[in-house]
Amino acid sequence: MTPESHALTGTEDPTLGPPPGCPAHGTGPGGLRRLYGPEAEDLGALYEKLRAEHGAVAPVLLHNDVPIWVVLGHGENLHMVSTPSHFARDSRLWTAVQDGTAGDDHPLAPHIAWQPICSHVEGDEHLRLRGAVTGAMSTIDFRSLRRHINRASQRLVNEFCETGEADLVAQFTEHLPMAVLCGIIGMPEEYNDRMVHATRDLLKGTETAIASNEYVMSVLTQHTARRRAQPEDDFASHLINHPARLTDDEVAQHLRLVLLAAYETTANLIANVLRMVLTDPRFRAQLNGGQMTVPEAVEQSLWNEPPFSAVLGYFAKQDTELGGQRIRKGDGLLFGIAPGNVDPRVRPDLAASMQGNRSHLAFGGGPHECPGQDIGRAIADVGVDALLLRLPDIELDCPESELRWRGSMSARHLVELPVRFEPRPPQDVAQRPAIRPLPVQRPPWQVTSEAPAQTAPAPAPAPAPPASEPEPAHRLGAWQRLVRWWRGY
Repeated sequence: MTPESHALTGTEDPTLGPPPGCPAHGTGPGGLRRLYGPEAEDLGALYEKLRAEHGAVAPVLLHNDVPIWVVLGHGENLHMVSTPSHFARDSRLWTAVQDGTAGDDHPLAPHIAWQPICSHVEGDEHLRLRGAVTGAMSTIDFRSLRRHINRASQRLVNEFCETGEADLVAQFTEHLPMAVLCGIIGMPEEYNDRMVHATRDLLKGTETAIASNEYVMSVLTQHTARRRAQPEDDFASHLINHPARLTDDEVAQHLRLVLLAAYETTANLIANVLRMVLTDPRFRAQLNGGQMTVPEAVEQSLWNEPPFSAVLGYFAKQDTELGGQRIRKGDGLLFGIAPGNVDPRVRPDLAASMQGNRSHLAFGGGPHECPGQDIGRAIADVGVDALLLRLPDIELDCPESELRWRGSMSARHLVELPVRFEPRPPQDVAQRPAIRPLPVQRPPWQVTSEAPAQTAPAPAPAPAPPASEPEPAHRLGAWQRLVRWWRGY
């Protein structure tokens, strides 16, 4: 990189670099810290260093030492995402894309490359594409969706409930969102291990990310063609048939957007909630004691450990100022979700409960706020609840210190979450999860307690006396004749 490249982000001041002879770690050209590589394994600690050094907005380096700003402040992040007149999602505005330093061969190319999707466009085009997505989502029956999530959860738990042990990441959290989303999109047959691994891989910025992205797009393109020819009652078909008249490419790209964003977000969210339940006795006690519901636990997790730690990116449409920093036209900015959520100006005490507070940054904000956040919440709410009902005695099967994380600039997620529990038989996937079998239901007319199973036999009826010869009818009065008729004589 040349010094001129860093001047584009206003970091040409040599005083920002370390003094001569200082063994600065994780720094690159111009003394800027890197958001990748071994020195950035603990991004939370790195963000706090940057906050101490630069304030709410800090200059950093992406892969290949591409300069960018990371927004650390809660208010500054909200201002950026809510001001489309100054900041856009169109990566073609980024100087690094224009000069080729963030080109097609960049490790983060799947995140950087402009696509014909609602989150990358503005104005009337944004309204057209976003309207199609939200319109298709409005056709989802959330009552049926929750039943589908519950059935998918039961099937996954059935696969390991008899063993008494499991890795919840590999056997539950990585599979539940993909199973549900493939059903929503209308391609349940595509739900398999390859789809799960390819989706995870393309989000990590690895050497195989581009190939994984091509595989996912090929699957979605083929599905779009099928639904164009034979529509059904699913999200893809409603997206195709929306009055916005999306092209096949636009449909496939939006299916990718929904699949990737909802999958990664929800998989990480479920793992984070379960980890808190298993490692924090106070958190679990609140759930068991009724002081906290599962949806409230999910919201607390969205504050403490958001599924996406940062999103690439926003791009300056004109010279401006943000967080005391001079932002120039063409600069790139990272939407800093994780550092924004722990901004000491809004959370001076990180141990304080955030119950009832949804002002976290986990789902973004402004015109590009995540349209599928209710789907992600539903999968997490129902999935976590179903698992804990099926396995109420579940415990972590290793010391908490041995839990391992795999992190990247965009996300951090558990490698595995080993647990143990009392083995249980599989459950009918159509049955509502319960801790104990349901009692035999009373008939609708029965209002008293259920009769005991064993009752004393009723006494045998006494033998009827021998019938006597009836007297002539004319000798009996009216009352006598009535009594004899009543007795069956």
